[in-house]
Parts: sequence; structure tokens; C-alpha cells
Amino acid sequence: MAKIIDGRARAAALRESVAERAALLKADTGIVPGLAVVIVGEDPASQVYVRNKGRQAKEVGFESFTHTLAEETTEAGLLELVDELNGDSAVHGILVQLPLPDHIDDRRVINRMSPLKDVDGFHIENVGKLAIGAEGFVPCTPLGCSILIRECVADLAGLHAVIIGRSNIVGKPMAALLLKEHCTVTIAHSRTKDLPGLCRTADVLVAAVGRPEIVKGDWVKSGAVVIDVGINRVDGENGKAKLVGDVDYAAASVNAAYITPVPGGVGPMTIACLLRNTLRAATLFAKAAK
Repeated sequence: MAKIIDGRARAAALRESVAERAALLKADTGIVPGLAVVIVGEDPASQVYVRNKGRQAKEVGFESFTHTLAEETTEAGLLELVDELNGDSAVHGILVQLPLPDHIDDRRVINRMSPLKDVDGFHIENVGKLAIGAEGFVPCTPLGCSILIRECVADLAGLHAVIIGRSNIVGKPMAALLLKEHCTVTIAHSRTKDLPGLCRTADVLVAAVGRPEIVKGDWVKSGAVVIDVGINRVDGENGKAKLVGDVDYAAASVNAAYITPVPGGVGPMTIACLLRNTLRAATLFAKAAK
């Protein structure tokens, strides 16, 4: 039976470490890490997520700046705000909450940020650095996944990692991180032939496709590490909605050695890694200011 990977506990430990290092940075330099979050529109899920980011930023001793813009905000107006935040010395990390309204080009907005303040790791410069193994900011969800994986397996060299999903947010950066750990990496997607058979070869299986419980128990190799990135809302008992991952958790737990639950697995690590990236951005700012 699989050992549960407790993302909440690991995220709490990471936040504690960030808080300690932020306090040291303030004592040494007077600099308080500042995170600016921009949200456009009134999407309820995004609003909850933004509130959580702001609350957790304050809890670790950061300055938190939230900019809430109307749905009809123009692209030019949003770019103007990004320019202001780029030039604000109190802001070390900028995050524009996605998705943006259809009339705004998210790539243009993301690439308008200073890459040194792109704590989400989506700027094309940071994407390129990750691809070639250089130091830059790594997207928060795959970064959190990699931390959880490394705590289960000390040496990943030579292991076969299968990632289901090829998004720019999770799948592709996850592949780059595992390649850096010397894994043999396969990215699977909607057109992959014999997906179940491929998954059965995986020592590390990362599911990030957004389809409820697509990964069945008999897809999982005995002794595999299973990282479930999916968060899907489905109908539960008595008509009440419940959250499930991309993996059939109960069935997969029979074969896996380690597995993340949903909720409580990868999710908490995402914001914790955002705080880690923001601290790093503030530290780099402090070094440059000397």
C-alpha cells in the first residue's frame, strides 16, 4: 500500500523556512520581500486563490500588494500597470493571475514583466533558461512536484518518468526538471498510443491532464511514485461536489510506493513555491543593490 505524500506538511515546512530567511534578509539589508498579484475580472476561483496568496505572503513576513482590475480593463491598461510594478523597488515578485479575459494577450503581458520579477516562471527568458538547464525562475507547480518527488527518491538518475500532459504550465517544465535530475522522460498526451501500457513503465508518474481519475490502478507500476496534479470537481454522494485528481487514488495506492492525495498533495506546494521564488527574487535584488 502506498505511502501518502503529505503536501500540506511539506508546504508548511517550506513556508517556515521562507519566513526565517525573509527575516534574516530584512535584518541584514532592510529589504522586505514584496509580492504583487494582479487579477483582472471577477472569476470566483481566481479571487479565492489570490486571497490565499496574499494571506500566506503576509504570514511569512512579506509585503503583499493586490491589484484588482475590472473585466473590461484594456490590454494597454494592464501593460501600464505591469510597467509600474517593474519599476517599483518595493515589489520583487509580480504575478498576473491567469486566465485573463479573451481580449488580452496573456503572452504579451507575461513577457512585459521583468524576468527578474517573474516569480511564476512563465516569462520566455525563464522558460528558455529552464530548457537549457540555466538558473532562472521555475513555474511553481512543477517546482513543488519536483520537491515532493526528490523527498521520495534520493537518486532519480536513470529512472523512467512519464508525464501525462504537455502544458506550458506543468507538463513541459516538469519534463525539464526531471531531465535535469537525469531521468529518462516521456511526455504523454491525448494522441499517445497505448497510454495505459506506457504508464506501466513509469518509475515516476506525473498526471497533469485535467481529466477526473483517468489514471486507473492497473496503469501504475509496482513501486512507482505517483504525483497527481489534477484538481477536478465532480458530483459526489447526495449531489454534493467533491474534488478528485487525475488518478484513481484508491486503486493506484495498491501498486504505488508513494502517492499524492487530492486535495492536500501538490496544491499546497504551489503557493509555498511562489513564496520561495519571491524570496529568491528579493535576495537577488538585495545583492544587485550592494
